Amino acid sequence: MSSEKILSNKDNLQVLHEDNHIIIVNKRAGDIVQGDKTGDKPLSEVVKSYLKEKYNKPGEAYLGVVHRLDRPTSGIVVFSKTSKALPRLNKLFQDKEAKKTYWAVVKNPPPHESGELVHFMKRNSKQNKSYAHKNEVPDSKKAILDYRLKKKLDNYYLLEIDLHTGRHHQIRSQLSAIGSPIKGDLKYGFDRSNKDASIHLHSRELKFIHPVKKEPIHIIAPPPSDPIWDAIVK
Repeated sequence: MSSEKILSNKDNLQVLHEDNHIIIVNKRAGDIVQGDKTGDKPLSEVVKSYLKEKYNKPGEAYLGVVHRLDRPTSGIVVFSKTSKALPRLNKLFQDKEAKKTYWAVVKNPPPHESGELVHFMKRNSKQNKSYAHKNEVPDSKKAILDYRLKKKLDNYYLLEIDLHTGRHHQIRSQLSAIGSPIKGDLKYGFDRSNKDASIHLHSRELKFIHPVKKEPIHIIAPPPSDPIWDAIVK
């Protein structure tokens, strides 16, 4: 089952797929997936409100958070609607059985049109930042991704990225390490921020086998609308 369009767009919630067990949404840049110290309303609560209203539930709707996206990043986020599906979805993501593809807009092209990046990531929790090292260092974790140069714009380049590991800030840190920081990503070396504090990193595509129905799910999320993303998808 493939979804390439927004099925519902209510109160700024873009629903890409929904069935009895799963709801998949297109996160806006700036939204947080789960509550944090900022106290801002998280996406999980927005989805709960949507489900409560849609199905006229008397109590609070059940919702399980399966994975997260960085706050300035946009794109696909999967939630579980049932306690039966949640552990299965968690295992599916932990076992890397969900194939994730991202789009990243960079100013400096990578050294080759396609390739594999392998680094050893070390996280600094105080800075909320991860550092990509060429060689293994203490407390580091191996990080692997594949990239392809997908499109050239006047001043930027679109990279398509397949993640093989899911490290903290992995794509942001690895692209920065090869001299190709993501547009707007001040934390990882881009020279200026985007006006809305977003970065041009988008969780574009997701493929997995439904944990209950056992049928293939294929989701493609439209990127946000701005001059650069619009030029990419036109």
